[in-house]
This record gives sequence, structure tokens and C-alpha cells, in this order.
Amino acid sequence: MQRNFQEIFDVILERKQSGGKSSYVASLMEKGLDAILKKIGEETAEVLIASKNDNRQACIHELTDLFFHMMVLMAHAEISLTDIETEFGRRFGLSGLVEKEKRSVK
Repeated sequence: MQRNFQEIFDVILERKQSGGKSSYVASLMEKGLDAILKKIGEETAEVLIASKNDNRQACIHELTDLFFHMMVLMAHAEISLTDIETEFGRRFGLSGLVEKEKRSVK
């Protein structure tokens, strides 16, 4: 059964609120930002390795893990999927080079 990002994010938010040791998300949240960032770093490295090895299925698996842990970070930082969608909307149709230049001026 497929799940959309909002459904998954909602479960992450629920687990964040529930706390306790019975949930991976809750235990990761309790460990704090450094633990979450460490997992994102690990998952990023695994995406790089799977990509370099040209292993499509491993890449899908690792990208899913990375997306999941990014959503954990978002929940931790109180950033919603709507916040991300809004930022994508702001950038849509804007050259990446132009957008990057605007950020460096600030």
C-alpha cells in the first residue's frame, strides 16, 4: 500500500508527541538534534554509495531512508511539508543559478 508524504509525516508527528522507547522516531527525537543529524549523514553516505554502484533498487531504498530522516528533522525543527512546498513554489520557474545568486546576496 502506497503512502503519501503527508501521511508519513503525520505519523512522525504523532510519534514525536508520544515519546517513549517503543517508537524509533520518539527515541531518536529524545536523543536530540545531533542524533538526527548523524542519521541524515549516514543515510546521505548510503545514497552516495548506492548511486556510485549504479544500484537502482539500493538507491531507492537509501533515498527512502534519507527522506524519512529528513522528515524526522523537519518534525524536530517544526518545519511542515507545506513550508517546503511553499519554498518549492517560490523557486518554481526560477533558474537555479538565479535563485542561488539571490541567496548569496543576503
